[in-house]
Amino acid sequence: MSSAASHAPAAPPFGRLTTAMITPFRPDGALDLAAAQKVATHLVDQGNDALVINGTTGESPTTSDAEKVQLLKAVLEAVGDRAKVVAGVGTNDTAHTIECAKAAAAAGVHGLLVVTPYYNKPPQDGLKAHFTAVADSTELPVMLYDIPGRAGVPIKTETLLALADHPRIIAVKDAKGDLAATTKVLANSGLVYYCGADELNLASLAIGAVGIVSVVAHVASPQYRQLIDAVLAGDLATAQRIDRQLVPAVEAIMTRTQGAIMVKAALKLAGVIEHATMRLPLIEATAGQVDWLTTDLKTAGLIA
Repeated sequence: MSSAASHAPAAPPFGRLTTAMITPFRPDGALDLAAAQKVATHLVDQGNDALVINGTTGESPTTSDAEKVQLLKAVLEAVGDRAKVVAGVGTNDTAHTIECAKAAAAAGVHGLLVVTPYYNKPPQDGLKAHFTAVADSTELPVMLYDIPGRAGVPIKTETLLALADHPRIIAVKDAKGDLAATTKVLANSGLVYYCGADELNLASLAIGAVGIVSVVAHVASPQYRQLIDAVLAGDLATAQRIDRQLVPAVEAIMTRTQGAIMVKAALKLAGVIEHATMRLPLIEATAGQVDWLTTDLKTAGLIA
């Protein structure tokens, strides 16, 4: 087959720097649409080309379908003229996922993020049928989300190559952590890749990912923009320096406890949001966790 380089568009379909955005809540747990618009505006001002709304970092398991549409409309109103808004619509029920996809399309989003169905562990043929049905349900471009650590099953290389033939399945958010498998897909399809694991951003870009879908970028967007630009310019030394500088932040946000918990705490420390409220079963960061986070963000040069 021809190489990915011959297929890859000059302008990546979802830009290069994307943040999987949190969903702010008020202290009583209600949706805070004004805060969501503030976060979205902040992220785009900081260099994001796109935002994923209603992903796992957006606590999608605990927001209703109606709230998801409200969030999409609020973010589109705030930044839809300056950035792509990608809706997380994946569930472990194909019919429900299609409903979510159609609702997101009606709201006016620019693309769909569709995660591997989780918990029920479908076989690969089931994954192909699921993703195909969702991609057939709207005219929007689709980014598959391959995250076996949460879903319980990977999207295998052969499945990805088969799905690449669908005209609207154009990208993969890759959180599988198998760089060899990613390289094989890149070498044998036109799928474009976005790194979905912040600890592998530089490595993924080095093997041909066009961009990242980041959690840590909530507080490190300028740094990740510089890292991406350095890779594109062939300046490996600068990219390595930035990547290593951000190690404490990646560890603090992604390994101390659940990522959405820590990134909300980080945004509160940075003064972007007023409340770090979570919805159960997620809980706010403890005082000790916030102390560790503060130290690590200072070490990474992200807060004063």
